[in-house]
Amino acid sequence: MQVAIFSAKPYDRQFLDAANAAAGGRHHLAYLEARLSPETAVLAQGAGAVCAFVNDQADAAALETFAAAGVRLLALRSAGFNNVDLAAARRLGVTVARVPAYSPESVAEHTVAMILALNRRIHRAYARVREGNFALDGLLGFDLKGRSVGIVGTGRIGAAVARIMLGFSCRVLAHDPYPDPALEALGVTYATVPDLLAASDIVTLHCPLTPGTHHLIDAAAIRHMRRGAMLINTSRGAIVDTRAAIAGLKSGAIGLLGLDVYEEEGDLFFEDLSGQVLQDDVFARLLTFPNVLVTAHQAFFTAEALTAIAETTIANITAFEETGRAVHEVSTEKLA
Repeated sequence: MQVAIFSAKPYDRQFLDAANAAAGGRHHLAYLEARLSPETAVLAQGAGAVCAFVNDQADAAALETFAAAGVRLLALRSAGFNNVDLAAARRLGVTVARVPAYSPESVAEHTVAMILALNRRIHRAYARVREGNFALDGLLGFDLKGRSVGIVGTGRIGAAVARIMLGFSCRVLAHDPYPDPALEALGVTYATVPDLLAASDIVTLHCPLTPGTHHLIDAAAIRHMRRGAMLINTSRGAIVDTRAAIAGLKSGAIGLLGLDVYEEEGDLFFEDLSGQVLQDDVFARLLTFPNVLVTAHQAFFTAEALTAIAETTIANITAFEETGRAVHEVSTEKLA
């Protein structure tokens, strides 16, 4: 099958080519640097499938364009699918497939790395030492042992974070619509979101982006948080109201903030903008805080995760070509 791969980076080519070769090299992979949008969807002309990433825009207009060109499969290289108009896909007969799980440990370990770096001010210490400043003032951290960690969302990633933080002898609270008995057996306590926020020294987000979780952390939620708590988001950018987070940082309500995602990251992340002036004033303001650590959607970026993403993506495409059904389809039945 001919596959148009949008938002393709050199590492995408490396891992997808390897997965395709392992599957017999049966697919022709056309790599496109452009992000998928209504304007670029025409580049899929001649392809049977489109492969897209987290910041690609698979709205109704884009879907209509490539569906008219004969595309019948949208294979996502991600777990989330909030960037896809599923109702339009169903109407147009486009199957949507995703990678439901690749390496939960990759995101979980990055989350914990951010917690440790922020707590011990590693990002500031690194810059200081390189400039010959060996003073310790302003770098005071705290012991994680005995601290309360609140985890919102205990799917595969959230559960992995919980197990790691239990290893630090933390008290772990969690919120999820479907509590995990295995975590409860390890000592994790489930609570409502307000109770979790009020009781946690560290809050870390691992829930999907849905209408119900959009801006879950807003001004009201921040008021519920323990003053000076650490907030980590390695899930989806729009779960945090960025302007509310900035206000929380300025007031001291949020003591430390770690972000691997940002609600308007589409025009920023995965690109080298070092020679340009940032046009996003909200994001630029975030970068001025010494108690903020931002990574550019890097949490998933391990060899193991990229291998799993590529193999699952190729498996979805192969199964669809052979049977008309992908291995990991996104259900649209409830949209009928």
